[in-house]
Order: sequence, then C-alpha cells, then structure tokens
Amino acid sequence: MKDIARFLTGFKNFQRTYFCEDSDFFKSLKSSQNPNVLVVACSDSRVDPAILTGCAPGDMFVVRNVANLIPPYEKTPGLHGVSAAVEYSVKVLGVEHVIVLGHSCCGGIQALMTPEREGLGEFIAPWVSIAEPALAEVARELGDKPDHVRMKACEQAAVLVSLENLLTFPFVWERVMTGKLYLHGWYFDMEKGELLSYLPETGSFEPLVARCVRP
Repeated sequence: MKDIARFLTGFKNFQRTYFCEDSDFFKSLKSSQNPNVLVVACSDSRVDPAILTGCAPGDMFVVRNVANLIPPYEKTPGLHGVSAAVEYSVKVLGVEHVIVLGHSCCGGIQALMTPEREGLGEFIAPWVSIAEPALAEVARELGDKPDHVRMKACEQAAVLVSLENLLTFPFVWERVMTGKLYLHGWYFDMEKGELLSYLPETGSFEPLVARCVRP
C-alpha cells in the first residue's frame, strides 16, 4: 500500500500544479489535444519519455510497449494497437515528428536475444520477433563480440527496424516524402546518462545530449 499512497500524493501534487495554481491549464486541453510529436517508447519503468524530456501534459502523444517496437503495416485481422496509435497521431492529430526511443538494459531486447525464446511466454516471443532483422544484423556483423556489445548494438538496431517499419505505412511514407513528417531514432543510455540520436550521414548513433561531467 505504500506505493499506492505515494501515487496519490503524487496526484495531489499534480492537481495542485495544474488545477489549483494554474487553473486555466487544462481548460484548453479539455476539448482537444494538439501534440506535435509522437513518441514510441519502451514500457520499461525507468524510461518514461515525459519524465526524461521534462514534458507537461499535452506535449507528446506516447505509445509504450515492450522494446519500443513498431510492427510493419498490414491489414490482416487482429488488434493492431500500435498501428492504430500511429494512424491516429499522424492522420488525425497531424504530428510533425515521430521519435522511436530505445534504451540500454532493455529486457525486451534481452528476450529477443534469448536462444530459447519460446519459453518466455505466449505473447513476448512473437512480439519481440518484430526485431528479428536487428538480431540477424548483429549476429552477422558482431557475432564474435562480447554479450554487452551485441546487446547495445541490437537495442540500437531495433530502433532502426521500427523506423523502417514506419515507412511501410502509406500515410507515413507520403508525409515523410513531402517534408510534412520527420522521423527520429533516439537511444537513452541509462548507464552513461546520455541521449543519442541516429545520424543517417554517419550510419551511427551520436550524442544528442552528452553525459554530464561532474566537477
């Protein structure tokens, strides 16, 4: 019950900030939302994108799932939750940026790299298989490297797989090609405390916000 009590205290702080001290804040948000960014992030409790970026309510449209994955566009019967969120944010909300936010120490990618993946559960194994191309690339390029090197490479490669899958959505492709939508691949290194961004020019993830240097 301690966690629940802490959550209620947190909500009271939120309430005080946005409904007492700034009572007008949610008046404009009640009727509609107008975020300019879609963030696809991992469900990992350590990498909440709004906390990481210091955002306020209404600033970003967020999808969170295991390993921040985006499946390719398909019309087969099923419950396509991530695809629905992509469709809504791009076609209805008209976001101008999509950020796929990966991170270090990702349990989903660790599951992907587990040889006996089927034993992980009936939902996890098929879900993380979306990133199979990332796993294959790492095995091909870095098969002889230590586990931690391959893990980080796979986490970053999975971000690129999701970006590639985004481009299979016709409405995403059309907006990217006409300069109305921009795609970003970010990677939060929680061990170093820095944020990296994929640069197509270099073909690598480079510091977007470098680690802080203690005096």
